[in-house]
Amino acid sequence: MNQLTSEYVSATPMLDFEDENIQTLITHKQWKELSQYDAIGAIYTYVRDDILFGYNKDDRLPASKVLKDGYGQCNTKGTLLMALLRAVGIPSRIHGFTIYNELQKGAIPNYIFAMAPDRIIHSWVEVYLEDKWINLEGYIIDQAYLNKIQQRFGSQCSDFSGYGIATKCLQNPEVNWEGKDTYIQKEGIADDYGVYAHPDDFYATYGTNLSGIKKLLFRFVIRHLMNFNVNRIRSRGL
Repeated sequence: MNQLTSEYVSATPMLDFEDENIQTLITHKQWKELSQYDAIGAIYTYVRDDILFGYNKDDRLPASKVLKDGYGQCNTKGTLLMALLRAVGIPSRIHGFTIYNELQKGAIPNYIFAMAPDRIIHSWVEVYLEDKWINLEGYIIDQAYLNKIQQRFGSQCSDFSGYGIATKCLQNPEVNWEGKDTYIQKEGIADDYGVYAHPDDFYATYGTNLSGIKKLLFRFVIRHLMNFNVNRIRSRGL
């Protein structure tokens, strides 16, 4: 195994793919029996749609906890995606950014939007296939939630920012695995922090979005209100 492959398939405290529940999922889904291309697609689609768009208590949750929660956002769903990919021997890494908080309007109710920082820690996953790195960001928003936003904002292919989405074409965003880059929030990127082999290192360097009393309020109150709003959109539409 060469240096690139060994570095990018290893477990870490956050990428804890040796966890029993993760291993059980992989066995049940038979992802190890697939080609690398098909395994990426199957794992990617699972994280996109079976792990619903929502807000966890912290960006630094291990993959096993994200799986247990059953929901996540860019950072936490990305951790789970990386762990599942590495568990079947597919190299992956994290690319860190910030995004402008404007794209969260609608997903975050207006009455708590003022608490959000102007720029939010963001990341996507890069997967190594056929001698190149492929950007994966389209897993953040589950299809059921995306469908409701598409239904509300018309049928034209146009720029859109809001409800956790920032794309040049709301009606046909690049969110399906076809062996190339996928995106759903790329048009909202502010700062580029570069690539890291492990999410543990990225968050050790840049931290998370909130601290102090705001972090406590988010963990115990605000995120639950945000998740209630997101779940209402997914079930009832706008």
